[in-house]
Amino acid sequence: MDATLGLPILIFLIAVALLFDFLNGLHDAANSIATIVSTRVLRPHYAVFWAAFFNFIAFLVFGLHVANTIGKGIIEPDVVDAAVIFAALVGAIVWNLITWGLGIPSSSSHALIGGLVGAGMAKAGISAAVWSGLSKTLLAIVLSPLVGFLLALVLVAIVSWLSVRSTPFAVDRAFRILQFVSASFYSLGHGGNDAQKTMGIIAVLLYSQGYLGADFAIPFWVVISCQAAMGLGTLMGGWRIVRTMGLRITKLTPMQGFCAETGGAATLFMATYLGVPVSTTHTITGSIVGVGAARRVSAVRWNVASSIVYAWVITIPASAIIAALTYWAVLLLR
Repeated sequence: MDATLGLPILIFLIAVALLFDFLNGLHDAANSIATIVSTRVLRPHYAVFWAAFFNFIAFLVFGLHVANTIGKGIIEPDVVDAAVIFAALVGAIVWNLITWGLGIPSSSSHALIGGLVGAGMAKAGISAAVWSGLSKTLLAIVLSPLVGFLLALVLVAIVSWLSVRSTPFAVDRAFRILQFVSASFYSLGHGGNDAQKTMGIIAVLLYSQGYLGADFAIPFWVVISCQAAMGLGTLMGGWRIVRTMGLRITKLTPMQGFCAETGGAATLFMATYLGVPVSTTHTITGSIVGVGAARRVSAVRWNVASSIVYAWVITIPASAIIAALTYWAVLLLR
């Protein structure tokens, strides 16, 4: 560990972590607002304010289980030093910028996890990984979109059955109102799960430097800083990815948007409660595909969905490689 790490370097690393959190909000803003924008319930600029507000207040609703998982459940805390944290953040940020520039909704969460694993293993080899926490996260890669898909599918079936005697106009009007509720819950789940990942990074850095004493904990100022950074990132939008998520996978009605958001929110609430750092991108994509498939299989543009899946598959190894190369470069420059 870097026990003698100077305060300016520590502040710099915390700033880089908050930059990642900001970019996470920017990159994943589309996850929170894609459905409500594509159904034309809210204009994009109003939608980002709506999402940013619920992103920020998420800390009032959820505990810090995900932050604890990231802080001590992906790589061993004893492996962490300034170079590891810096390399992990660079790996995640670079991959986020690449996918954001290409309009690909990859996972910021898995980019960060890949960065941590790559930097940790570059320093200490395979023994750096906490396999119990890492395997739980890797399992969530498969389960989170699947759960979102199934919940959205079931919700569409239930809502369609309940609305069978109503006119299309009445159904559309009712779900335009209900989408405000479902979008709020989804943004709350997004802020609760995603902002905690950066909290874990900053906390493990402080812990490695002895600022937290003998017990690992998340200081309140870290919580507020990370929620604010994510909220600001969401305010900046992410319009390229909005188009992919909200329009290119399948066309959505307000009823389908409500089902996708509710299925995604329920998945995120469960994952955050269990302390699993899932991908909000995976979750909402699975839910959108679910509502499209409920209408008919051909309603989903499977070529777009499959290209997103390819991005998911390569995110962890790609960010891990970038992080490992960054770690070795830092060592050479010392």
